[in-house]
Amino acid sequence: MEDPKLTAERILDNVERVIIGKTHEARLALITLLCGGHLLIEDVPGVGKTMLARALAASTGCRFSRIQFTPDLLPSDVTGVSIYQQQTGGFEFRAGPVVAQIVLADEVNRATPKTQSALLEAMEEHQVTVDGITHILPQPFMVMATQNPIEYEGTFPLPEAQLDRFFLRLHLGYPSSTDEVLVMDAQQTRHPIDTLAEVTTAGEVLELQGAVREVYVDPLIKQYIVSLVNATRDHESVYLGSSPRGSLALMRATQAYAMLDGRDFVQPDDVKLLAYPTLGHRIIVSPGARVRDIDSGQIVDECIERVPVPGVRARGGA
Repeated sequence: MEDPKLTAERILDNVERVIIGKTHEARLALITLLCGGHLLIEDVPGVGKTMLARALAASTGCRFSRIQFTPDLLPSDVTGVSIYQQQTGGFEFRAGPVVAQIVLADEVNRATPKTQSALLEAMEEHQVTVDGITHILPQPFMVMATQNPIEYEGTFPLPEAQLDRFFLRLHLGYPSSTDEVLVMDAQQTRHPIDTLAEVTTAGEVLELQGAVREVYVDPLIKQYIVSLVNATRDHESVYLGSSPRGSLALMRATQAYAMLDGRDFVQPDDVKLLAYPTLGHRIIVSPGARVRDIDSGQIVDECIERVPVPGVRARGGA
């Protein structure tokens, strides 16, 4: 396999043919895939959430599936069902749309909690169980869930336990005026997603996932991550801080970021950059703080200011 950084850059360059002007967000989505995690995208309609998922799947050669979550969606519509076959006298498993490699769970908060929970086993265990029989999901496996942060009527907010299972949360945001014109130019005759070529394979993605785990994380960096997560638990404006799963996610995300940056070690700045996307959705702000318009982003920023940065050894020094 070639240099992991070059392979990752090929994927990012290909994705940016479709998602214009969102390099950082595309990088976060790729980091999630390379860490074997799941991504939650919160944003208004029409900013490219679905296209990001499709472009990432097309670029990596991964099988793509889309589930439109609605109030009448059943758990079996997600996982699949067992159908009786008269010819054989037995039951045959018909896989649901979650049996893919990159799964887009569109407007996940519009389905009932029972249907939302059908994703839990798939996200955490990478398997589904139907009629007592377990079916292993293909690898790599990643759920990209979207939700609209504006319209809450008729929705079922994700519970904290399910939010915690998402590796990162990101917001795409509106493009700049210049980028919006470029989007119009790119789609004037046909959508670039229709001609997007595969630049790597699912097997190479698995190799990249292995390379991420080989990136060195100094013990001082690990302590810095734990101290930062502990600070979210002790913050005066927090009702519930980040879980230990947040510490693991932050460490793994910094490994992937360092690899994409061409380094074989993690720096404290990597931790600062990825702290909010990794920890923000795992923090429950206290009611009193919400009244004062304090959000999880401000809390993470304050925790970063309060926790001392490790010394030169963690920066790759002697």
